[in-house]
Amino acid sequence: MAPQGGDGACLCCDSMPEEIDEDVAEDLPGEPTDVGDATVEVTVEEEMRSSYIDYAMSVIVGRALPDVRDGFKPVHRRILYAMDDMGLNSDGPHRKSARVVGEVLGKYHPHGDTAAYDTLVRMAQEFSLRYPLVDGQGNFGSMDGDSPAAMRYTEARLTPIAEEMLADIDEDTVDFTPNFDASMEEPTVLPGKLPNLLVNGSAGIAVGMATNMAPHNLGEIVDALVLQLDDPDVSIQRLMQAVPGPDFPTGGIIQGTGGIQKAYATGRGIVRMRARMHEEDEGGRLVATEIPYQVNKAKLAEDIAQLVRDGKLEGISDLRDESSREGVRLIIELKRGANPEIVKNQLFQKTQLQDSFGINNVALVDNEPKVLNLKELLQYWIEHRLEVIVRRTQYRLDEALDRAHIVEGLLTALRNIDDVIETIRAAEETADAREALIADFELTEEQARAILRMRLSRLTRLEQAKLEDELEGLREDIERYRNILDDEERQRGIIKQELVDLKEDYDDERRTEIRESEGQLVIEDLVPDDPVVILRTDQGYVKRVPLEKYRVQRRGGRGVIGMETKEGDHVVDVLTCTNHDRLLFLTEEGIAHDMKAYQVPEGDRYARGSPVQSLFERWDPDTDVEKILPVDSFDEDRFLFFATRQGKVKKTPLDEYERINVNGKIAIRLEDGDRIVDATITDGDRDIVLVKTSGKGLRFPEKQVRPMGRVASGVKGTELRGDEEVVGLVAIEDPDETLLTVTRQGQGKRTPFSSYRPKNRGAWGIYMHDVAEDETGPVVAAVEAHDGDEIVFTSREGVLIRSLAGDISRISSGQAMGVIVQRLEDGDETVAVSRLTEDELGALEDAEDEADAEEAPATEA
Repeated sequence: MAPQGGDGACLCCDSMPEEIDEDVAEDLPGEPTDVGDATVEVTVEEEMRSSYIDYAMSVIVGRALPDVRDGFKPVHRRILYAMDDMGLNSDGPHRKSARVVGEVLGKYHPHGDTAAYDTLVRMAQEFSLRYPLVDGQGNFGSMDGDSPAAMRYTEARLTPIAEEMLADIDEDTVDFTPNFDASMEEPTVLPGKLPNLLVNGSAGIAVGMATNMAPHNLGEIVDALVLQLDDPDVSIQRLMQAVPGPDFPTGGIIQGTGGIQKAYATGRGIVRMRARMHEEDEGGRLVATEIPYQVNKAKLAEDIAQLVRDGKLEGISDLRDESSREGVRLIIELKRGANPEIVKNQLFQKTQLQDSFGINNVALVDNEPKVLNLKELLQYWIEHRLEVIVRRTQYRLDEALDRAHIVEGLLTALRNIDDVIETIRAAEETADAREALIADFELTEEQARAILRMRLSRLTRLEQAKLEDELEGLREDIERYRNILDDEERQRGIIKQELVDLKEDYDDERRTEIRESEGQLVIEDLVPDDPVVILRTDQGYVKRVPLEKYRVQRRGGRGVIGMETKEGDHVVDVLTCTNHDRLLFLTEEGIAHDMKAYQVPEGDRYARGSPVQSLFERWDPDTDVEKILPVDSFDEDRFLFFATRQGKVKKTPLDEYERINVNGKIAIRLEDGDRIVDATITDGDRDIVLVKTSGKGLRFPEKQVRPMGRVASGVKGTELRGDEEVVGLVAIEDPDETLLTVTRQGQGKRTPFSSYRPKNRGAWGIYMHDVAEDETGPVVAAVEAHDGDEIVFTSREGVLIRSLAGDISRISSGQAMGVIVQRLEDGDETVAVSRLTEDELGALEDAEDEADAEEAPATEA
């Protein structure tokens, strides 16, 4: 039933239902249909199936897929044939494109003028076809997606290489078929001396199938065809030595040969293309001079600018397009200190400066679509050319035989000229003379007619000599043509020679560079593995800051601004790691995503950071991060240990999280209302400490929690009473060290682990920190603290302070309130605590010493 609008009108044709003619209504599908005196019943299903198949085949054969022989769809073939018929040769004047389109539509292509003109335009665009077939004059569009001028303003003629496609078409080399109104004929295929499908490629979407064939270098294709002609059993691997890969008209670089090899072997494969870029101004500027095939340059520039505005591309200060008729020149200005290689790699990853070309070699073979590999494409073209050579040779043989027959008759007349003249003079009419010549001199009717048409000037002795020479030449041609028709090797030799001539006339340098390696830049080699701080806010903003930005201060200091936050937001997670560490982002729903630490955008102490969802390709915008965990290696004998707000715990082998796709992986299955409070990496043989908001905590052996799969929900870790929640998880590294607990109002205490003897998992636990609502507030965090460590405290207002753990007194009692570890302004509160180990401190000191050494010469000067 057709969709209807509010007034009952059909949305397909805007007609009112009551306007349907009664006779038409009687013939609706599913009803009996009058056919003459008979009535045929057709079900809707049968009619739809039949009509759809007819439509699909019409699109496949008549519009969307190229013929494997000449590489053209009907509209391309008709345009070139019409231009040739109009005499628009490469050495003649241009003519209005509107004249060409009118000729094509009026004689061969009963479709819209826009489709015909768009096809004409594309055949003239140097950035669309590797070897353009139309020589256009005027505005024929640009790589920026600009539309061409109207057809009344542009002019066109054939290019020399297009004439090679039409060569010998008047020598019965191809079949012709009636046009749409049977008023004239058009070719079903072009002779195609140029292997057009291979050198220019093709693209089209049919019904249920599509084609996307890459362009290639003519010289390389010729070399491959010669190999195939010499050895029909040549391997695809040998052919690939001649044809290393596609050669796109816009140049660029193909990264890796795996996709090419697959496409040439199977007919389908994906080729990764990159722009050609170089550095200028001592690394302060990147310049793209070639971009991937079929990429819109203007949209590319817009996308880069938008990514910079969104904070998804770092290190770019300006962007401008200085392209001209001399070529592409896209300028990307870099910020001071930005690493050009890193910026370039980000551009490749996030923009169409790196793009893919999906090769899908589907073409019509005897009007049937087939997927073809490289060898089959070459072989079908060779078979077509063999047929063209045979038909052309047969045509020329027939012409030579006919002419030799006439010349023999003329020579017979010249040798008996007196008798011939007497016979003609004695005849009363031309027909009598013709019959007399046939009877008296044993001539054929064609010879007799030629003698009667011969001028008196041909009766000279010189003309007779010319005819004798012509006959001798014709007999040589006849023998040569017969030898060609009888010898396929000679036919292949002719094709080979024509290909060599094509290569000499039209071959040019390869434009697209092919690199064996995939060439993916390993950024770890470019980014120093320095210690960094990763900060996350409650509303999901993250940033990376070099650790050296935060200087050590004494216990109880106010600290420095660690992260600017917008109103209602605050820092909730601070962790220290190195640039090369992997970061596991654990969401509130128990999903894990990952990235390298250096991929988190770097910011200064006052920057707000970037939204987490902007860092990942597929991140649910309604999901928040609950934990960020650095991982230096995914060992199978290590575990990821979880604790949830509702007291559940779970451990899973760490190697199950090594490979995470763009959609993320389930890290833990949570019950309704629960969420991750903390996660840490363990070796499977530690003691676990869970700390709750009430100051109560529980220590139990990790072995009491068996390893589980990623999708498990875990087991009970500790009992909760009242409004208690778990806020801290510690997997004890050194039992002789201490547990640091911190309250909301900035008070903390270090208690030796020995003060808390292990109990069974699931118990309520004992006091680990004495809390008072007015003086301390609830416990907000707990970490292991060694004397040589530094502790990073962060407040809700984003104030961050680093303090030596050794400055915080050890208190043996679990019921003490502790001392002030972070002095807070009114209304502020401590929200996050992170530990900086002695090893991380050593790395930081090495980085600082190296930086001081670099600055020393300038200071002395």
